[in-house]
Amino acid sequence: MAILDKHKIIETNATLLLVLSFLVVTIGGLVQITPLFWLENTIEKVEGMRPYSPLELTGRDIYVREGCYVCHSQMIRPMRDEVERYGHYSLAAESMYDHPFQWGSKRTGPDLARVGGRYSDEWHIDHLRDPQSVVPESVMPKYGFLENKMINPDYMVELMETHRLVGVPYDDAMIENAAADFLVQADPDGDSDAMLARYPGAQVRNFDGQPGISEADALVAYLQMLGTLVDFSTFTPDASR
Repeated sequence: MAILDKHKIIETNATLLLVLSFLVVTIGGLVQITPLFWLENTIEKVEGMRPYSPLELTGRDIYVREGCYVCHSQMIRPMRDEVERYGHYSLAAESMYDHPFQWGSKRTGPDLARVGGRYSDEWHIDHLRDPQSVVPESVMPKYGFLENKMINPDYMVELMETHRLVGVPYDDAMIENAAADFLVQADPDGDSDAMLARYPGAQVRNFDGQPGISEADALVAYLQMLGTLVDFSTFTPDASR
C-alpha cells in the first residue's frame, strides 16, 4: 500500500507529474542520442550505392508528387514473412540519398524496395495506365496521363545542385553533364558510356516505348532501379558496428 500511496501523490500532483515525465523523457532521449556523437557515420557504407541519375531523380520527384509513398512503403523489415515476400531487409544505406526518405507508414499496395527488375517496362506502363488490368483487386488510380506529359532537363542542374547542398555527393562532372545524362538514359541508340561510368548500373532504354521523354519514362526508370544497386548475394553486414 505504501507504494500505491506514493504513486497516488504523483498522480494527483500535476506539477510533480510533469517534472517527473520530463526527466524520464530526457533520460530516454539522452540514452538514444548520446552514442551517436561517438560514431563517425551512423550509416554503414555499402558497395554499389550511388546517387540517382538525373532521369531516376526526376522519376523519384514524380513518385513523391503523385503521393505513391502514401500507399507503398520502401522499407522491408527484418522479419521472416517480409523477407520471404519482398526480399532482403532494407539497409539504411539504401535511403542515404533520399530527401525525404520513402519508408512510408502503411501498405495499401506492396512494398517497392525491391521492385526493380521484377516486372518488365511494359508491365509497369500497363499498370500505370490501368492498374486493374494487371492486378484486378487493385484500388490504385490510373496514371496514364504521365505518358502524355513530356519533360526536359531544363532545371536538372539546379535540382542536382540543391541535392548536393544537403549532402548528396554529386560531383562537378555529374552536374555539368546533367542534361546530357538525362537525355541519353532514355535513348538506347545514344552514347551512354560516360553516363554509365558516372552512374554504374543505370538502365538505358526507351522505358515507355514512345518518342520523346515522358514522365512515365522517368517514373519507370526510377522504379526499375529500386533494390538493384546492392548485390545481396555478396553483402555481409559490418559486425563491428
